[in-house]
Amino acid sequence: MARTSRLSTSVLLTCAAIGVATGVLQAAAGAISAPVSAALPILYGLVLGVHVLPGVIAQELLRRPGVAIITHLVAALVASAVVPLWIGRYIGTALLIGGLQELIAAISRYRRWEPWRFYLSAVIVGGVIAVAIWFAADVERFPLWGQIIYVALFVVGPVLWTAVGLAIGAGLRRAGVARRDRA
Repeated sequence: MARTSRLSTSVLLTCAAIGVATGVLQAAAGAISAPVSAALPILYGLVLGVHVLPGVIAQELLRRPGVAIITHLVAALVASAVVPLWIGRYIGTALLIGGLQELIAAISRYRRWEPWRFYLSAVIVGGVIAVAIWFAADVERFPLWGQIIYVALFVVGPVLWTAVGLAIGAGLRRAGVARRDRA
């Protein structure tokens, strides 16, 4: 007897569709990140927060193990097709954020899908990114109030984009995109 896959073809195709759409958004965010960093660097965290979208939409819609990381990797490949030079950044970000989203869902054994769980994930992702950016960027160039806002927006960005992702996922669910697989 053939072994059945844990993820059906329809689930994988749904992950791919979400990944393509969010990968285009990530490429757009990558395109504006340099001008934003140069003109209004304090807002960079809001732009970078878009990277949580693939996993949030996939998990909210499909509520299954593995969908966040798969969708993030597809999004990274799409964004990398637009900016091949950044493939390492996009894949690394996909593994980091998708992995954190999967880990938080796995802690609850993929049984808790309330909004608070997604927001907790967003705060953790934002915190990890804020720490990394603190060491990578020259944050000391800002006055103290600017440093606080700069770092805080790296947490607020993923939280705001999580709200967008939850709304999109819920809308897709209401539209019937997440039909149950037939045996």
